Amino acid sequence: MKPTDLCVSLPLGVVLPFLAACDGPPPPATTERIEVRGTAIVTLRNDFTSGLVDWSVVDGVWERRSLGGEHRLAQTSTDRAFPVVLLEGRRFSDVDVTVRFRPVSGEADASAGIVFRAHDGQNYYVVRANSLEDNFRLYAVVDGDRRQIAGTRIDAPRLGEWHTLRVTAVGSRIQAYLGGRLLIDHRDERFREGLVGLWTKADAVTEFDDLEIGGVPSD
Repeated sequence: MKPTDLCVSLPLGVVLPFLAACDGPPPPATTERIEVRGTAIVTLRNDFTSGLVDWSVVDGVWERRSLGGEHRLAQTSTDRAFPVVLLEGRRFSDVDVTVRFRPVSGEADASAGIVFRAHDGQNYYVVRANSLEDNFRLYAVVDGDRRQIAGTRIDAPRLGEWHTLRVTAVGSRIQAYLGGRLLIDHRDERFREGLVGLWTKADAVTEFDDLEIGGVPSD
């Protein structure tokens, strides 16, 4: 067994080299919800009416879909490891990101994720839900190597339905939500600022809509 195959349950903020975090219980209902504060907050909204204007495709096939006058962004490649698209032109330190997603299909994977504090397409955080697994996880990707740093067990979001994913990062503290429920509360120091993006995995075909970003610019 490789060191990266091992996992341990860690208290908030504790990091051990070479060990991935195991899935643990969700935060207590009394956990304080962190918020992005300050006078310099920038708010961005994107319903993908204009397609991929200002976006940079790192990997995968990302395209605008239209149905009944509504638009959404879809990742349709089924042969890439980690399709990623990044919103260029604005980097954030503290940031709050929400997006709706609909997992369309996938046999090996049916994921949707928010990328945040991305230095580039190989170094970032991602929080993701997977319709084929009963877990919700936060990863750090460093030089393309993905490592789970927090997670919990959930009822998998259903294929073909719309769900809401949210992540808030303030300083070293990261909180992640699915369907409005706080499921991850974790501290990590790897990345302190960067770009926001979207993510899938393997053969997952996923649609995204109604992206909202509120954050403190770092550029």
